[in-house]
Formats: sequence, structure tokens, C-alpha cells
Amino acid sequence: MAEVRLNPLRVGGFEILSLCDWPGEIVATIFCQGCPWDCSYCHNPHLIPVNSGTVEWDDIISKLASRKGLLDGVVFSGGEPILQRGLIPAISQVRAMGFRIGLHTAGPYPKKLAPLLPLVDWVGFDVKAAFEDYDTITRTTGSGARARQSLEILLASGVDYELRTTMYPGFFDDAAVARLVNDLSGYNIREHKMQEFRQAGVRTAS
Repeated sequence: MAEVRLNPLRVGGFEILSLCDWPGEIVATIFCQGCPWDCSYCHNPHLIPVNSGTVEWDDIISKLASRKGLLDGVVFSGGEPILQRGLIPAISQVRAMGFRIGLHTAGPYPKKLAPLLPLVDWVGFDVKAAFEDYDTITRTTGSGARARQSLEILLASGVDYELRTTMYPGFFDDAAVARLVNDLSGYNIREHKMQEFRQAGVRTAS
């Protein structure tokens, strides 16, 4: 009987070379399919639907194998990678190939984040806004509380990280910025990048 091989991840995109997804590192980036949040200014709206994904996992592994010694690491991005049950096996497989692992997350699943961190070398953590403002941006009830818990787990882990906030002009007035700064002031944050909003690739806000 022929062996049936299943993709451990639903993948919506793959870049074999990226200089911007992990600061200072040359990486490949895997864009995992699915996100529980619905931010109106999302740069990757095609990755929001869960039951999709067009890139074969075996193809990714084959391409990564051909880049051993040329890449510093592999970043699992999204969408929201932690949504998928197959993330830990996929990371473990890539790590066993000798690659360092980066993870992009916005923190919607704090209980799933904790067991991932020992497998990860760096995290790019997306801070949407002040935690009280999350539901407005994500259009998902309770998202701010989950993001706060995930941030606290990350900071306590000792894993290297960078916090990033996209300064969406439709939301970030002076008061919103002040609320964000106030929320983060209680933590010993090493890296927080306030990045400029780019319209390219963003669906029309609604």
C-alpha cells in the first residue's frame, strides 16, 4: 500500500530568502495559513481563512535542504502560526536540519505559546495597541487579555524577541499611543519597534 503523506502545516506562502523577517539574519519565511483575528488593516488577508494553503510541505523541506549553510534560520510567520496543531512537529523537523527558528505571533494562544518557546531562538511579537483597545482592532472579544498573557510568558522565558507595533493612521491618535506606552511601561521591554503603516497589499478597511 502506498504511503499517504500529510502536510503537518497548511502553508499559504514561502520565501526562500528574506532579509527583513528576523533583524540581522538571512532567513527563509514560511507563511502559515489561518488567523483567529480579523484586523481591518491586515497585510496578509489571504492568510486569514483557516482551511486553505497551497504550498506543499515536502517542497519546503526540499528547498531548505538545498540552502543549508546559506541561511541563518527559518521564520514561521502568518497568519498566526500558533493556530495550527502541526506547528511543533514542523518546527522540530526544521530545527533538526540545523536551522535556527524564528516565530512571528500576535499572542492569541498563550497556553500554546509556552511549550513552543523552548524550540524557538527569536520571537517577533506583534503588539497591536494598548490591551484595552485590542477588541476594536482585532474585532475579536477578549483578544487584549490573551495578548497580554502571551507577552508576559514571552518576557519571562528569556527568549530573544522584538516587539513591533504597526502605527495604523486610522487608529493611532495621540491618546491611543499614550495608552500603548502606558501599558508597556510596566514591563522591562528591550526592543519595541513602532513601524510605519504601509498601504500596499492591505485590503480596504471596514
